Amino acid sequence: MVDLPQLLLSVSYLGIFAIVFAESGLLIGFFLPGDSLLITAGILAQQGSLHLAGVMLAVALGAVIGDSTGYFIGRRFGPAVFSRPDSRLFRPEYVERTQAFFERYGALSLILARFVPVVRTVAPTLAGVGKMPYARFLTYNVVGGLLWAISVPLLGFWLGGLIPHLDRYILLVVGVAVVLSLIPVGLELRKLRAGRR
Repeated sequence: MVDLPQLLLSVSYLGIFAIVFAESGLLIGFFLPGDSLLITAGILAQQGSLHLAGVMLAVALGAVIGDSTGYFIGRRFGPAVFSRPDSRLFRPEYVERTQAFFERYGALSLILARFVPVVRTVAPTLAGVGKMPYARFLTYNVVGGLLWAISVPLLGFWLGGLIPHLDRYILLVVGVAVVLSLIPVGLELRKLRAGRR
């Protein structure tokens, strides 16, 4: 098990940027500790080991630049991957659905995706595959990235001041945060299923 507080203290702000960038921009980054990293960084900032403004800046830059990288990966390589009719995972109709989804829920989907693990890793790439205009994508990317970069470390900072030795219970805190972030997605999926019926 990785000692996340110790890891953060050793990699500092550049490491926070690199981890957030990889999780946001590279499809292999879905296993990286996004929310737990931000909450732990907020707790460490409350303890004085890191500066809260530095954490937020590193996270915001990693999120926005990472998402843009994911977008361009999807834009460049997506059409070739999704044009194979015999593929089970990457079907052409998924591109059409993606385009329709982003046309309908563009702003909300990209901003909310930032708060949902795994979804935040694939959403920028799918926006690129779906050919969402980059200027529009960048606007939502910056809004979502800033909201995430400010609110989640701030939550860790606030909870760290409220509950002594909270860093010992980081997995529990992150688990609760993940469950809460998945509720809107579950409700939206339920609505879609009800609409199909």
